[in-house]
Amino acid sequence: MRADRLLSTVMLLQSRGSMTARDLAAELEVSERTIYRDLTALSAAGIPVYAERGPGGGVRLVEEYRTTLTGLTPDETRALFMMSIPAPLAQLGMDDNFKAALLKLSASLPETRRAEESRTRQRILLDSSWWFQSGQDVPCLQTIQQALWQDSPLRITVRWEVFNTVLEQEAEPYGLVAKTNIWHLVYGRGGSPHVVRVSQIAQADLLPGTFTRPADFDLASFWETWCRDYESQPPFRARVRVSPAAIPNLAEYVGDRARGHLSQLSPPDEGGWVTIDLPFESFFAARTRLLGLGRAVEVLEPEALRKSLIDFAEQVARFYKGNEKK
Repeated sequence: MRADRLLSTVMLLQSRGSMTARDLAAELEVSERTIYRDLTALSAAGIPVYAERGPGGGVRLVEEYRTTLTGLTPDETRALFMMSIPAPLAQLGMDDNFKAALLKLSASLPETRRAEESRTRQRILLDSSWWFQSGQDVPCLQTIQQALWQDSPLRITVRWEVFNTVLEQEAEPYGLVAKTNIWHLVYGRGGSPHVVRVSQIAQADLLPGTFTRPADFDLASFWETWCRDYESQPPFRARVRVSPAAIPNLAEYVGDRARGHLSQLSPPDEGGWVTIDLPFESFFAARTRLLGLGRAVEVLEPEALRKSLIDFAEQVARFYKGNEKK
């Protein structure tokens, strides 16, 4: 796509003022020889590009040659330069397009506005990922995206980790939502919308034909309502005793829902242990998180969770005892 590369070259020079052929080649992922051929083509097309040799030299555009995007205030310009490429866009394969769009916007700004770019980027950084958040495997994302643009139904195989089951079903994809860099598919089935994490979809296949999206369905409104309902669901609660050694690091184990309750610790008993009621997303989430604390936490209620922890601990102990090296 030489035309796209030539346009990107012009935008890079407008945005950065001066660049060496080597820097242009690295940015556009071509050879320096290709860059020199492109510069010759630009000159032949009437674009006033020229090269300066020696230290501090490089490829430049004549200062008067620029387009100007008017109407942006200094604060609006800073907001523009704070933007970076979100991870979900990269997963959709849109990172190069987003980068090119920002470059074109930057290049069209007056010189006085473009001078703010480096200053802003060195002072404000937006990071939307959680601590220790691992990248999610979303092999079906491209297929789902294709189905969305074509209004094509899908056959999806969903892996439910909690119940260790796999379910195959047909789905009418309404939209994709990335929440804290985690993709969710909003789809229609049986006349009502549903939500599933894309990382749970083990396989997605396009089905022939198309479907008709509900005329009154609005993705943003649905997602706002769904999130509100999801967050207001009654949590699974567990009453636990926590050892004094575990209290300082308790917030790292119990999850977001329970962290707000850590200020409600009871007075410590004679051994320094405290009792607290903690909410979790589910029974399984409570078991997983509390197992990580080992003997530093004791479940008092409910009895089912207490017995489940004992069962898991005994299974682990039997496994390692049976595999000890002799």
